[in-house]
Amino acid sequence: MKFINLLKKELSELINKQMLISLVFILAIFLLMGNVMKSATNEIVSDAANPKINICDMDNTDFTNEMLSYFRSNGTEISSITVTGDDYAEAFRKQKDIKSFVIIPQGFSEAVLSGKKPEILSVGKLRSLSAFSSMTGGTDGTVSLLNGYVSLKLAEQQGISKEDLGTIEAPLTVKEHTVVADKSAEVSLSFISGKMLMQNMLLPMVVLILIMMTSQSLIASISNEKIDKTLETLLSAPVSRGSVITAKMLAAAIAALLNAGVMMIGFSSYTKGMMGSMTSDITSALPADTVDNAKESVSSMLSSGDAMRQLGLTLGAADYLLIGVQLFITIMICLAISIILGALVNDSKSAQTMLLPIMMMVMIPWIVTLLADVNSLPTAAKLIIWAIPFTHTFTAMPNLMFGNYAEFWGGLIYQIIFFAVVMFFALKLFKSDKILTISLNLGQKSRFKKSRKTNED
Repeated sequence: MKFINLLKKELSELINKQMLISLVFILAIFLLMGNVMKSATNEIVSDAANPKINICDMDNTDFTNEMLSYFRSNGTEISSITVTGDDYAEAFRKQKDIKSFVIIPQGFSEAVLSGKKPEILSVGKLRSLSAFSSMTGGTDGTVSLLNGYVSLKLAEQQGISKEDLGTIEAPLTVKEHTVVADKSAEVSLSFISGKMLMQNMLLPMVVLILIMMTSQSLIASISNEKIDKTLETLLSAPVSRGSVITAKMLAAAIAALLNAGVMMIGFSSYTKGMMGSMTSDITSALPADTVDNAKESVSSMLSSGDAMRQLGLTLGAADYLLIGVQLFITIMICLAISIILGALVNDSKSAQTMLLPIMMMVMIPWIVTLLADVNSLPTAAKLIIWAIPFTHTFTAMPNLMFGNYAEFWGGLIYQIIFFAVVMFFALKLFKSDKILTISLNLGQKSRFKKSRKTNED
């Protein structure tokens, strides 16, 4: 009963109105970001599914009129742009909804009909520096259409059929295969890598934020009790010090799990919005000569789930249970370290500084595993990275996906041993009176020495 009351006290300090409000605020931010990403990706899909090109036809010949009519007959919407001289900004002032356009200059038709390489002008307006602004409204689609049509006309002049032209432009048919361990699937390696990167971005980000929030809350809790002298009263209460430290860690773990749940929901919404709404409708309005390639591309995207299952890159319920166990051990390691660091604090400013060691232990393996394969590093660097317990948390999901069970279980066992060692020192510290007196006084010593030197001078 005493332990339950103690746990309630710790929970009431950690899970308060301010924390709940902040969680709601964080969730709202991620939901908003997810909607923004969904809107941006939907715009990209819309541009691809409903091609609209902006053209200023300064040549205005039968050839260019026939070319534009051909594009319209294949479902492409064409908007005519008017430009006076070299004042390209005029078009954007007149039609504020356009982002770019292509100018077909005078002499274009003559150059094509004479077998020469014609020139066109691509004009785009920089509206913002956002990442998605450059993915929509460009002239790449327009230039591709013009290139295709002119290539066809030049080929006809040389007596080359449309089929022969296609063979000349793309003489090789490439079928991509990806191999994982002893399994293979007919899918692009770059596509699978991109999808895996997006999918595996969620857990490391949740772990990173979770560790930061958990460490900060527990360090602040212990340091505040020590500074306010309430820790002495708590340790003198008729309850074992082991129960005190257990209640603190259990309360922090519950708060961490609550944060993890909110983060998982928020990041899930964000990544779903980021992936967008790629469907087969994207091919419905594409030009006839490009629709086959587009359908093949979309088909491969839609079958990526089957490809990942065929490659064994999907996780089952048991795998997720193992990841959950490792995540729990990670949190407990973080809490045990936080208890020791919190006991070393003797003022509120030091509490923020004490978070730095944990931040370094988390940031280093996170960045390394994000940019490189740990096993490919030099031996010395690899041993240092593997010695950091949080590295094994970031590599848990890839190890299970690629069947590296020895690395996974080795990392989990190492984390358990690391937790046992750190917890031993935390309990030893809490059960002694050093918990009330121990501190890092490096800053105070230096100030004292500086003050004494000033007095001597």
